[in-house]
Amino acid sequence: MSFDDFELNQNDYGKISVKKSTFNGLIIGLVIVIGVAAFFAGSYISNLNSSQISEEDLEAVIAKLELKILQNQLPTEQPNLSMNISVDNDPIIGNPDAPITIIEFSDFQCPFCARFYTQTLPLIYDEYIEPGKVKLVFRDYPIQSIHPNAVPAAVASECANEQGKFKVMHDMLFEKQNEWSRQETVDVLSLFSQYATKIQLEQDTFDSCLTSGKYIDEIKKDLADGRDYGVSGTPGFFVGNDQIGYIELKGAQPFDSFKKIIDAQLGL
Repeated sequence: MSFDDFELNQNDYGKISVKKSTFNGLIIGLVIVIGVAAFFAGSYISNLNSSQISEEDLEAVIAKLELKILQNQLPTEQPNLSMNISVDNDPIIGNPDAPITIIEFSDFQCPFCARFYTQTLPLIYDEYIEPGKVKLVFRDYPIQSIHPNAVPAAVASECANEQGKFKVMHDMLFEKQNEWSRQETVDVLSLFSQYATKIQLEQDTFDSCLTSGKYIDEIKKDLADGRDYGVSGTPGFFVGNDQIGYIELKGAQPFDSFKKIIDAQLGL
């Protein structure tokens, strides 16, 4: 199968959708204040002096309440959606046995995905992935209608993954996005072959994998799964695990958005 066989009706998938919840701003503040008051009324009934409540306890309660608010934002028409997010057999960055998983649906040609890679992922990596608390599962969601080179890039990353160097290729594709994103496909394939040389992949194996388009069906499956999960733009994230469920985050969210969810899920 070639890259020309990759045809999908994506319609609105080029739009970046980041909803503003009615829980934001003042309402979130009120809910947290009420929730904290109720918590301390029950848990610290014998200690009514607020000055004796530790800052750590207060932050822990707020984190749990914020997690509950985020959980309530999941679509009510699909109440079990958060329990059925598959990691499939896609590449993993980090310890495969990490307790919390970030499933990212991403497009290598998407500038917002590059922003997440540049601004947010390094902080997540240092605080959670490197210590083994979180792993990142990368699922392909190339928006071909506006990013014609996204599919070849996804294939290149899968071919690098065959040789155990997904993260190295993943990083290079985002770092050099401006170099390859506006090229013709035939030139892009040549560039990706050069990247493979730079990261010391077995060249003939990589080139054969890349030009065969052998991962097209796998990429299509990722796209289909993403649509089923309600992904409407890139990047899209689901944070959690099969036991506690997943919280959805849309768009290139800042580090603090991930931190609040992860810390609450880890019980920090």
